[in-house]
Amino acid sequence: MKYILIMSIFSFLFGNNSVQDKPIKVLSPEEFKAEIQDKDVQLIDVRTPAEFEAGHIEGAKNIDFFSGKFNVEFDKLDKEKPVYIYCKSGNRSRQTANKLAERGFKEIYDLQGGILNYK
Repeated sequence: MKYILIMSIFSFLFGNNSVQDKPIKVLSPEEFKAEIQDKDVQLIDVRTPAEFEAGHIEGAKNIDFFSGKFNVEFDKLDKEKPVYIYCKSGNRSRQTANKLAERGFKEIYDLQGGILNYK
């Protein structure tokens, strides 16, 4: 009986914080392309405006990770619709994905390796 009680407590304390509960899925460049191709999606480039202007995925909206308006801009998006995010190498988009999960976004897709892997 003690064993079951202890396991229940551990399950309650640690079970709800599993990585599997996060709505984030990292997609390979091929999967990412297939998911966004010819679809009306929330596609977000979290690089700086200069990086964005140097080249971006068609249809992407630029929301600079380092901008003071980062949260305000993401709050304008629909949390119920999937959001596809990318950056240069995957670091900023991974951080963004975690922030979006905390803000209640239901489906978040992150481009593995960033735009460097995409081309």
